[in-house]
Amino acid sequence: MSDNTTHPERCRCCGTMAVHRRLLDQDPGYARRRSRIEEHAFRAMRGTIVQRPGCTRIPVVVHVVYNTDEQNISREQIDSQIEILNEDFRKANADISTVPAPFAPVAADARLLFALATSDPDGNPTDGITRTRTDVSGFVDDDKVKADASGGKDAWPADEYLNIWVCPLSGGLLGYAQFPGGAAATDGVVVNYTAFGNMGTAQAPFNLGRTATHEIGHWLNLFHIWGDDGSGCSGSDFVDDTPNQGGANVGKPAFPKVSCDNGPDGDMFMNYMDYVDDDTMVMFTEGQVARMQACLDGPRSAIGETVSCTPMQPKILPKDNPKDLAKEPIKELVKDRPKEFVKERPKDLIKDGPKDGFKDGPKDGSKDGIKDGIKDGGKEIPKDSPKDNPKDFGKDPGLEPGKWKPLDPPPKQIFEVPTKQLVEGPVGGKQAFENPLPGGWGNQPVQPMQPMQPAQPLQPFVLATGQAPSGASLKPPVADGGGEQDQSQALLGEYAQLLAQYAQLYQQGMLDQQGMLAWQQAWAAYVQLGGR
Repeated sequence: MSDNTTHPERCRCCGTMAVHRRLLDQDPGYARRRSRIEEHAFRAMRGTIVQRPGCTRIPVVVHVVYNTDEQNISREQIDSQIEILNEDFRKANADISTVPAPFAPVAADARLLFALATSDPDGNPTDGITRTRTDVSGFVDDDKVKADASGGKDAWPADEYLNIWVCPLSGGLLGYAQFPGGAAATDGVVVNYTAFGNMGTAQAPFNLGRTATHEIGHWLNLFHIWGDDGSGCSGSDFVDDTPNQGGANVGKPAFPKVSCDNGPDGDMFMNYMDYVDDDTMVMFTEGQVARMQACLDGPRSAIGETVSCTPMQPKILPKDNPKDLAKEPIKELVKDRPKEFVKERPKDLIKDGPKDGFKDGPKDGSKDGIKDGIKDGGKEIPKDSPKDNPKDFGKDPGLEPGKWKPLDPPPKQIFEVPTKQLVEGPVGGKQAFENPLPGGWGNQPVQPMQPMQPAQPLQPFVLATGQAPSGASLKPPVADGGGEQDQSQALLGEYAQLLAQYAQLYQQGMLDQQGMLAWQQAWAAYVQLGGR
């Protein structure tokens, strides 16, 4: 265990709270906006506001402001920082396995991705990096690095980009951020050039890129884990699953580190929002993720785009993760189930259905997906796994393990409204936040999404078993009504419910290749039964 109390130059120093207090003192509008932001965060974390599904990818512009050539960091060093952010915010960092067992259940995937911007504010191509030579030998937390006029670099529009300034900082300052609610001209994150990325000018013990992870946590409305009350026990970070602790931890504490009567497990010093060394902070919690997602659904709702959450596995899996838990369900779903619902059902559906069953079908590419999935599926897909199929999946390099991208989903007519609500998030968005009116953001409650029925989503009742539920017929509705028509209508309702469940899984990025194929087959059966 290192003792940083005798080496103050090695202590983490974050200026975010100093900036926060300065804005509270100088800008009455900032205080009002912060109040609304906290009200929204409180409601979101209590489950009264639906979180956006999937992941959010945020475009980043890195402003390199340098006084010496050494401080003009390389593209490779910048790329290393972006990679670190993507690992840390997706819970895919190799050192996640070091989380102590009592805290492991609340370690969470923040569902955030970061990428250097590819177009500048004028629409011109860019590599997402600006470079500015300055006469300033060392900046502080007064935001001068964020303006051309004071030796820094002007921000790009804060509602379109995450601005990160990398520069020389004075006084042992490693970085600082601006909480949501501040001025757009100064919005973003500042990091010392000696603490950015994991190569080049990065210096131990802050050489693993965790300063940027910490500061972006602030940018997404996270407070320090000890509640910023000095060394007392009365502060709060407004997150329930982070234990109260008596002040910041530094260096590499030994577990458990008990303070404020929080034994037996003690402080969650390995949290990204503490002050420990880079190789010791390794996790966000579920509560912190809920708070960051509330920020993305409220004051930062304009930035980023919703994308599928392709699973990211840590480079080294946690020691407590049983291999059987990750292995057996995949074996059952991918290897065993296709023998029934890929081989048997498509043959019946094509034989019994009308020849023009897809005539009125989707126009967005799903027609081809359904055609291939049903016509070729029974002959081409090997029994062991769809990943070896050279015809349907081998052409697209995006479908390699760990890199797959979803096929085009069937049309969304039957679940258009709930899907729209999932993607767009709470009513009002950023405009209502900036101009709070009755019914706008932060004033109109949004009902939480109803949970899916757990019994059937991963086992389509017709396609997997070869039998219709409750004796329903697979034939299209007849014109003269009667019992057969009633049975078909009941079956259509079952399919509609199943398709809605698949749509929800798709929006959350939880469908693999086999799930997409099952969805397409379910849609084909629905259309042939008369559904539109």
